[in-house]
Amino acid sequence: MPSNKKEGIIFGLFMCFGMVLIMSVYNTALHGFSSYTVGSAVIQFVITFIVAFIVESFVEPKARKMAFSLPYDKSKEINFIVAIAFCMVPIMVLIMSVYGLILTALMTEIEGSIFTTYLKIVGLNFIVALPSQLLIVGPISRRLLVKYIKPSTQKPEVNV
Repeated sequence: MPSNKKEGIIFGLFMCFGMVLIMSVYNTALHGFSSYTVGSAVIQFVITFIVAFIVESFVEPKARKMAFSLPYDKSKEINFIVAIAFCMVPIMVLIMSVYGLILTALMTEIEGSIFTTYLKIVGLNFIVALPSQLLIVGPISRRLLVKYIKPSTQKPEVNV
């Protein structure tokens, strides 16, 4: 887990990249790959990544505060990881689903009620976002942080 502001930003970038990648592929698969070109997919990914990172920057401190306020054994890091995921993923899904609804409205026609479509998007996104966060993106991001970032921020030991 990140231990300072710099590591927090880098960790957030890793998490955001992984989640946007998985959710973009998932949502593209739901709507069909045929309407996308590689160029449009890359542009959409970059814009979505920027939006998601900005949203994550606002949501993460609130989710962290909520996770700390929950009653669980805080001596184990895995408990905090699960608690923050259960606090952060629903908020991110609710907000990013609004973004998805806007994209859907711009790219295709929304059939039926906007509210019903939004609820459908939220449900479809949540069932993929939470397991992706807990089982794929979170562990990979933590491993990348430990392997590439943490060693460079540690002060070398001086042997006397």
